Amino acid sequence: MGKNKTPLDEASVFRLTKILKKFNKGEDKAYNFEPNLSRKQRAFVHKECLKMGLISKNKGSGNQRHVSVRKIKVKGGDMPGKNLTDVAFSKRASLVLQDLFSSYPPDDEELEEKEIRKYSGKTAKIRRKKDDIFSKPMMSAVEIAEKVKELASKREKHPKLRQINEERSKLPIAGFGDAITSAVESNQVILISGETGCGKTTQVPQLLLDYMWGKGEACKILCTQPRRISATSVSERIAYERGESIGDNVGYKIRLESKGGRHSSIVFCTNGMLLRVLVSNSRSKREDISDMTHIIVDETHERDSFCDFMLAIMRDILPSYPHLRLVLMSATLDSERFSQYFGGCPIIRVPGFTYPVKSFYLEDVLSILKFADANHLISANATAQDQDQELTEEDPEFTEEELELTEEDKIALDEAINLVSVEGGSKVHNYQHSLTGLTPLMLFAAKGRVEEVCMLLSFGVDCDLISKDGKSALDWAVQENQQEAVNMIKKHIESSQANDGQQLLDKYIASGNPDIIDNVLIVQLLRKICIDSNEGAILVFLPGWDDINRMREKLIANPFFKDSSRFIIIPLHSMVPYADQKVVFKRPPLGCRKIVLSTNVAESSITIDDVVYVIDSGRMKEKSYDPYNNVSTLQSSWVSKANSKQREGRAGRCQPGICYHLFSKLRAASMLEFQVPEIKRMPIEELCLQVKLLDPDCKVEDFLLKTLDPPVSEAVNSAVRVLQDIGAFTQDEELTELGEKLGYLPVHPLTCKMLFFAILMNCLDPALTLACASDFKDPFVIPMQPNERQKATAARHELASLYGGQSDQLTLIAAFDCWRNAKRKGLEGNFCSQYFVSSSTMNFLFGMRMQLQGELIRHGFIPDDVSSCSLNANHRGILHAVLVAGLYPMVGRVLPPKQDKELTTIEAANGCNVRLSGRSVNSRLKPKQLEECPLIIFDAITCGDMGMYIRNCTVIGPLPLLFLATEIAVAPIKGNVCSDDDDEESDDGDACDTDGDEKLVVNKSGGKEEKVLSSPDNSVMVVVDRWLSFRSTALNVAQIYCLRERLSEAILFKVMHPGEVLPPALGASVYAVACILSHDGLSGIPAPAESKSVHSTAINEPIPVVLQQQFLFHY
Repeated sequence: MGKNKTPLDEASVFRLTKILKKFNKGEDKAYNFEPNLSRKQRAFVHKECLKMGLISKNKGSGNQRHVSVRKIKVKGGDMPGKNLTDVAFSKRASLVLQDLFSSYPPDDEELEEKEIRKYSGKTAKIRRKKDDIFSKPMMSAVEIAEKVKELASKREKHPKLRQINEERSKLPIAGFGDAITSAVESNQVILISGETGCGKTTQVPQLLLDYMWGKGEACKILCTQPRRISATSVSERIAYERGESIGDNVGYKIRLESKGGRHSSIVFCTNGMLLRVLVSNSRSKREDISDMTHIIVDETHERDSFCDFMLAIMRDILPSYPHLRLVLMSATLDSERFSQYFGGCPIIRVPGFTYPVKSFYLEDVLSILKFADANHLISANATAQDQDQELTEEDPEFTEEELELTEEDKIALDEAINLVSVEGGSKVHNYQHSLTGLTPLMLFAAKGRVEEVCMLLSFGVDCDLISKDGKSALDWAVQENQQEAVNMIKKHIESSQANDGQQLLDKYIASGNPDIIDNVLIVQLLRKICIDSNEGAILVFLPGWDDINRMREKLIANPFFKDSSRFIIIPLHSMVPYADQKVVFKRPPLGCRKIVLSTNVAESSITIDDVVYVIDSGRMKEKSYDPYNNVSTLQSSWVSKANSKQREGRAGRCQPGICYHLFSKLRAASMLEFQVPEIKRMPIEELCLQVKLLDPDCKVEDFLLKTLDPPVSEAVNSAVRVLQDIGAFTQDEELTELGEKLGYLPVHPLTCKMLFFAILMNCLDPALTLACASDFKDPFVIPMQPNERQKATAARHELASLYGGQSDQLTLIAAFDCWRNAKRKGLEGNFCSQYFVSSSTMNFLFGMRMQLQGELIRHGFIPDDVSSCSLNANHRGILHAVLVAGLYPMVGRVLPPKQDKELTTIEAANGCNVRLSGRSVNSRLKPKQLEECPLIIFDAITCGDMGMYIRNCTVIGPLPLLFLATEIAVAPIKGNVCSDDDDEESDDGDACDTDGDEKLVVNKSGGKEEKVLSSPDNSVMVVVDRWLSFRSTALNVAQIYCLRERLSEAILFKVMHPGEVLPPALGASVYAVACILSHDGLSGIPAPAESKSVHSTAINEPIPVVLQQQFLFHY
């Protein structure tokens, strides 16, 4: 191997990565590495900086050459007043504005900068359908006794239930039943630290229910799980164990559906669902919590942000509800720390019930695969013999004779020593007797000839060979009690294995990137397991849905695995419909092997009881957020030691198992003990809003300091700024009336505001799709074959053409609409095949849309008949504004390429340049000049091996941004400066005034007043968020400003009084905004290339005048 290709050692990788991560999360702006880094180490730093969005540069020379790293500077100033994009209204839009302001001219009060109205503490009367699933069953002692009797009768009559009851009694948790119920009776909070397989998840709720029923008391036991699949599967398992149907005494409530009601004594839900109940209880003083008797929080080790926030709330409210009991459960809980958090509450430790699990690491896996003919599952010593161990034709008899004599005669033994030392070589050293299979090493080890054993070991003799009776040289030494020989051979084997494994590991790391999932290696390992064993399910842990899909396609394409009668391949992910997920729990037919491809959902949330083999990729998808650069990412990262232990434990549920960790022992030792809590690595706008809903008088940061691991101050400040930008908070961090309503729906506040805007614009249907799709990746499938990938790309562009061809988000809307139409006609399969769309993902989105629409109806934001809420669903200009309402402030500007073949580069608001993904329909968008650079709105910035990139975006014009951006400021263009010095220092805030035709005043959003003393046709520069500049007339800017104010008022009125008609001025203004967006919303967007459409329906027809009634008088 050449010198340049030797790999960077893992220890250096860990050390340098740790330094960069610490710097990236800290407040320092720059960091200089020590000058003693090697060339490879410097190259690694540059590569990691590219992935993290940092700027790195080599400095100095010779012994002083080092790497300097700095963070991207956030933009602070606006663009110069040249190369500005013009913003002007078309003739049709101008007529609409003329009609509007003739009928409803702006008054002085409307034009002044107004404070956003604070939340009064009183909730507007909005009709809601009560959900009583969290209320305690209304059962008398007599009715409870009848249920207990009925359950006992069932178990007596049905052998299956008797068998289940016997199995339950054998679980480790069963022996702690009295201790748990006694602790719950005596303490308001207890911790159950139960190891994998102890039965805590399914048995503790039943123990508490049986205990309460035994006292003749009704109860409501609420059990939380971090994921929907675990909430549903565990509740169904408990109902099955009790011989009931789900929805009877045991139910669940998740985002998509619910089973059960007030009559259900045990209810499972997600952490987010319980959090909303707690916040709602505080806000409306309902009796939901008063009706609960027990709250069980399971899998607390996962530390999702909802869970941490929920625990902080419960710690505060428990004193007010002395009847309420809180039970925390986890397999890998940091018990002492949680106990201290709850005032030193008792801990009950329950041992697990798992069979022994043998662990292999990457170096071991590479050794196993190297010897493909050896069965690694039968014996570690069963290594196949190499062909060069055979002797020539003239040697066998002589050597056999010597070996036979050595067992009986010391002289012959000495001759054998001479033979192997003088006439040796690998053929003699490793020769095996034709009848007994004995080797020289076995003989010398059995006789305790330590010097000869040492000599043979130095010759590189094979210690793994076995005799006919199945014994190795080590076994012979042990049998004959030759302890010195035993120690010597053991030490040699361990050293040899370590050296071989390390060499293979070094070579493997040099040939690829260990951070990337090696599908080829996993397929080879799966094949090896299936060859060496006949039964036992295999569970493969992969980071995300894309990885699962790629692995599944690779296995199906492999001749060894494509026989569906021998192998059943099951993906397990939250995107998989629940009906399909349940297949994973069924045992396959005899002779068929089950291979489960799963994310970390199978770590602890669910149990697949026939798993014997686990392949742990060591990776997981983890969301992270950099509050200093305002960049959110979702990327694959290494798991923690706790995650790794959980995955390992999945292999020993039904029999002794094996876990293959696809990372080295060194990396395993360097992993974090626990995963970083989500609250410290995620945007927390939703939590900050919930804090204010919980207690409007409390400072957000003060409350979050109560959590177990509070987020950094900058993350809180960033979240508060976002909530201020969308009108949820005032500048003084007070909750607004709009903010109070944004907390009603189970979606992010930005998404919620987008829905409210879409309702106002009569554009709800596509907004529902966008809102639900924001939690998931797009439904487009990437085929394995190159020619199929080209067809998939063409199909995606064909769908994109329905909405102009320059939007990934609208492409998804087009795909969903076409899928829905195809499904109605019974052509779903044909459509999904032709356009490479995932049917399961579409069905999941369909269900989520129905649920979200139901929530809007339940809260009274839309009528039961939603047919009139999407009259403008085909207007691209309005759709672009809906996108801006939901994705702002994720705005960027496309930059001209420096080279013809360069990927499209986007300039983001924080000043960094990011790439556009090759999968985007806009990937070929390359403006030639600066003045042609279009704007885009995007969903998130993702970090990859080649740096930061944007996956999905839409090219937008200036108008949607000017209507919905947080801040617009006006300045004179150079050469056209105002001359009125008297008012230069005015502090009146943002205002616009038309005092006759001679004078126009427009103020900066957050600064001092600036007058433009000329005619309304005077050219001015409009600066959005202090970095995007446009040119327009003073009159146009004044009209835009007035429409912005009225639009905000209309949104607030609609959410505060959803059943009422907009006041005439607001109704007419909303209609005007819709017309302007329909006519001019696409102005400033470069024309896309011609492309064929999947159907001939015209998109973006102008709004008929008759639809004005929909804005003025409709619901």
